[in-house]
Amino acid sequence: MADAVEDKQIWLSADLACRLAAIDVGSNSVRLLVAEALRGGTYRILDEEREPTRLGRSVSSVGRLDDESMGRTIAALKTFKRIAAGFQVTTLRTIATCAVREARNGPDFCRRIRDEVGLEVEVISGEREARLAFASVQHAFDLSGKNVVVADIGGGSTEVVFATGNLIESIFSTPLGAVRLTEQFGIGTDGAGPDLDRALERLETEVTAGLKKRTTRPLFAPHFLVGCGGTFTTLAELMMAAKREVDVPVAGYRVSQAELRHLLDRLAKLPLRARRGLPGMTPDRADIILAGLTIVDALMNRFRVNTVVIHTRGVRDGLIREMIDESFGGAADDPAQREVAIERLAAACSGELEHGRRVAALAGRIFEQVAGPFDLPAGDRPLLECAARLQDVGYVINYDQHHKHSYHLIRNARLPGIRAHDQELVANVARYHRGAHPKRKHENMSRLSVEDQHRVRRLAAILRLAGGLDRSRTQQVRDVVVRLEDGAALVDVVADEDPEVDIWGAERRSDLFEKVFGMPVTIRWAGAAAQPAAG
Repeated sequence: MADAVEDKQIWLSADLACRLAAIDVGSNSVRLLVAEALRGGTYRILDEEREPTRLGRSVSSVGRLDDESMGRTIAALKTFKRIAAGFQVTTLRTIATCAVREARNGPDFCRRIRDEVGLEVEVISGEREARLAFASVQHAFDLSGKNVVVADIGGGSTEVVFATGNLIESIFSTPLGAVRLTEQFGIGTDGAGPDLDRALERLETEVTAGLKKRTTRPLFAPHFLVGCGGTFTTLAELMMAAKREVDVPVAGYRVSQAELRHLLDRLAKLPLRARRGLPGMTPDRADIILAGLTIVDALMNRFRVNTVVIHTRGVRDGLIREMIDESFGGAADDPAQREVAIERLAAACSGELEHGRRVAALAGRIFEQVAGPFDLPAGDRPLLECAARLQDVGYVINYDQHHKHSYHLIRNARLPGIRAHDQELVANVARYHRGAHPKRKHENMSRLSVEDQHRVRRLAAILRLAGGLDRSRTQQVRDVVVRLEDGAALVDVVADEDPEVDIWGAERRSDLFEKVFGMPVTIRWAGAAAQPAAG
């Protein structure tokens, strides 16, 4: 009995030892989430708090954070820090989004927070904000077999994610925020009538144009839009109040576009005081709700989706889950994590596991034989082999242009064990396993340094050659021996039977290798065995 009690105490202490807190300094409000990490990567909420500070209210007009909103934010952060300390958290992280990111005095404000509050603020990009929101959505909904658009509407910006199942295909960050647009079009006052109607028409035109400029349409037909942020939760609460729905959870609540349009038209006819008193309305959101719902409506029009599903969590939840992973996960360059992540992604998307593994093996063999003469860094071989195994993950979207889809899926995938910069290189190499040659004008290549562009070209050239050597998808080519003689590359293909189709496939894909390495390529069947290359 004593052993059982002791075991229970050990189990409890292991589960309850890690308490975490996340603070999100947003353009409209500052939010705190205090959580206790549990086994299996989950957590239970210990406390939540929100303080509307309107930090971003003057950024779009004057480019700076104003003194009053900074003061309110500082006061809120002091309170939140004391709350977190009361729960004896082991880790507290503070992130800031659009307002601090854009403001000219944003860095000064972060230094002020450090000096006055004792918190280090991480100013995150719109892309990272979107990733955190999507990480939260993944844990709240079963996305298997679903094509979704995820939108996180904040005070200063709206982040959009296209996802197929649990895989991010594209991320967009737009300067369309509820606070920013409310100020820009003067719709946050107590007026109603023709002036407000005209302002809302201009607002709708601006949001529609902004989305068209900043986003593309998804290549898939979305099943629904998942909405994160206060605009969406207020939408759900207003709809439930209007329908007199009680004991209905906000999380997962569904709203059609027709219902949204009806609500937006109704709210536009009410002065601010009347909107503030509506059942379901959060009072401090009444002035910005028209802009927020206009963004929702434009998102549904732009992405041709008729249903929005409400998500009550978001960036803070994603950050807490990231912190849990970091607390209990392995090192960033852990080979075991890398292997599991690659295999999981390849299995989920391509259905070409054996092909990918064989191409990776052949690409690795070619690499090791040309690395010396061409001074290829040894560390590039794992990147090449990873790209080979993941080159066809774009099949999950469609075959046409699947190499481009592979780039986006790899770049946006969660691949623990692979550093962010390496992941970008892997995505680029996979992008060029077929199709057009790498070009500096391509957007994905333009993000790389000149040196990294050169690395991608060389690795992609090897990958194309290796991929052609399994053109038949039969894995009959067992090995490849490369000889560099008289300014030419002689490639001996080892297979038990004549791999005619695979040699044909490799010859069709040898042009990039010839261009990058400056030598013609000759490919031939060497029988069931071949002599190793000299040196």
